[in-house]
Amino acid sequence: MTGTNTTPTTPPAAEQPKGYTSPLPAPRPHLGHAVASEWTKMVSVRSTLFTLGSLVVTVVGFGLLFVSQSKDREFVDISFTTPALFGLLVGQVAVMVLGVLTITSEHATGLVRTTFTAAPDRYRVLTAKYLVFSTTAFLTTALAVFVVGISAAIVHAGAGAGPHAADEWLGALVGCLYVTLLGVLALAVGALLRHSAGAIAAMLGLVTLPPVIGAMLSIWDSAAPIGRAVLEHNAPVALMQLFGMPNGADAATLPGNVSHMVLILLVTGGAVAASYVTVGRRDV
Repeated sequence: MTGTNTTPTTPPAAEQPKGYTSPLPAPRPHLGHAVASEWTKMVSVRSTLFTLGSLVVTVVGFGLLFVSQSKDREFVDISFTTPALFGLLVGQVAVMVLGVLTITSEHATGLVRTTFTAAPDRYRVLTAKYLVFSTTAFLTTALAVFVVGISAAIVHAGAGAGPHAADEWLGALVGCLYVTLLGVLALAVGALLRHSAGAIAAMLGLVTLPPVIGAMLSIWDSAAPIGRAVLEHNAPVALMQLFGMPNGADAATLPGNVSHMVLILLVTGGAVAASYVTVGRRDV
């Protein structure tokens, strides 16, 4: 009796399965994809509309109210963009809140797991968040400020307002950048804490407490130099100087605009660097 050969035979080449190729294009992921994703997230949630809407309404509302109630001579010592400062001192809170929510809202809902699964390069995702937020915050802030400034220039363009140099508009633009950096700092704090309420509270304390602490330290002679330094280097004072608001102090003894910008750049840069290190090391 002859044995049966059970060795499987190799099918012809025509019958062998072929590798699947998707008909859809599969480009290599890059930063532009992450930016588009983060932009879609930002414009599709109501918190963006509420925070930026409140910023514009506050800055433009308070600014135009001041413009309508002021006279030409009141603009002799201030710039046309100064009225925007009154609303911006409040509106900067909206920028910081949006910065925090840009990242903490994903941690609260668990969407951050989906984000990092779809885009494993966390540094690219975080960079996209910073780019989308900072661009949106800066353009919105600048638009609101310049609406007020242009309105003041039109209404109070008489000779009684005195001469106005073009650099006052540059100062307002730098002031908008300062507020944007506060928002970027808030985003970095949100990335570090991963908790909306905690990050917002930390930013509010960072902006509102220095003037109070500086005033308290100035009471004691031994701590007076520290108190004066704190009083001269804080967010409200920086914005007042950038927007040309006189504060009654000797201008020669106050830190310059460059000093304020260097300080906020150092603080924000340190927080941003820490956020990259932290986000890259932890699980989510």
